[in-house]
Amino acid sequence: MSSHDIDAGTAKLLQRYGFEDIPFDSLRKRLLLGEVGADQNRIVGQVEPPDEGDLRALPPLGGDVRRALSERGQEAMRRGEVASVILAGGMATRFGGVVKAAVEVLDGQSFLELKLKDIAAVAERADATIPVYLMTSFATHEAIQAMAEPLSTEQCPIFSFPQFISLRITPEGELFRDASGALSPYAPGHGDLTFALRRSGVLQRFRKAGGKTLMMSNVDNLTATLDPAVIGAHLEAGTALTAEMAPKEPGDKGGAPARVDGRAQIVEAFRFPDDFDQERIPVFNTNTFVLDAEAIDADFPLTWFAVNKTVDGKPAVQFERLVGELTAFLESSFLRVERHGPDARFQPIKTPDDVDKERPAIVTALKARGSL
Repeated sequence: MSSHDIDAGTAKLLQRYGFEDIPFDSLRKRLLLGEVGADQNRIVGQVEPPDEGDLRALPPLGGDVRRALSERGQEAMRRGEVASVILAGGMATRFGGVVKAAVEVLDGQSFLELKLKDIAAVAERADATIPVYLMTSFATHEAIQAMAEPLSTEQCPIFSFPQFISLRITPEGELFRDASGALSPYAPGHGDLTFALRRSGVLQRFRKAGGKTLMMSNVDNLTATLDPAVIGAHLEAGTALTAEMAPKEPGDKGGAPARVDGRAQIVEAFRFPDDFDQERIPVFNTNTFVLDAEAIDADFPLTWFAVNKTVDGKPAVQFERLVGELTAFLESSFLRVERHGPDARFQPIKTPDDVDKERPAIVTALKARGSL
């Protein structure tokens, strides 16, 4: 790729959001050589359903075990060891390109406001200071910073950090241009998380201040709240990563826990072998994780997946990496959580129609937790 192919405005955008850290030219060459693509996305190795002991259920509300886990999580919070990470980047294409974090969901409150309200309530009950880290993208960073600034408090200070940026290409390996002839930048997936935390200095500052545990959730999954019991369950398991798993229902798509050459990890749906019956696995990944801050302070060799898109009616290719693949490199545990009722932890909203559909369930869960 020649620098002459990129206009000055796009070049400035790429420089600001870390394009130099993306192996763009290498990925483009590998695409032309047939080394990346749908066939190469398939996982290599012996793939089997998880063992019975790989999945642990979050104990039910009201029981002694749940209370003990909650107390353990609150103790860690009081020691200043816990922070919340909210994924608020991406492109929000299914919401018409608006900043999804700012979309009104309930009683005039946006996704981001409701997430922050929950964290503030947890911090208050635990008598703790809980930092909040917002991972943005080039498409959302300035708007989210403006939203977050007045919401930041001494008890819940908010810091924003951007994920990376890349450029779409054509199936022939040329720079993709939209209908107006402009280049087409995009945010290359939530697998940017650990890399962006390190690049921004956020992870270093958190660890230097005594931080040990990060809970990550999507801004559009409002019931994936900062539950001290989930933190306690993670600490009790003693693994570097805890991934929340929800019971699978008809029509669900996504990654799931499986054993690859004997190691339990998340395998994305498109990576399973063609002859593997994914219905053999009764749960799937909710993209809510608890992470050990020291363990993720490393340069993981995550896979760059070639993803085919249609942009302005034309085929395009973009490369993405996925945060769930961290489970292939870190000792991980898998926590089964509910998706209905007061203890529900998975009500994602991917389209505007989902807001009305999921609102009653969100209200039930957030009221049960004292967030509303």
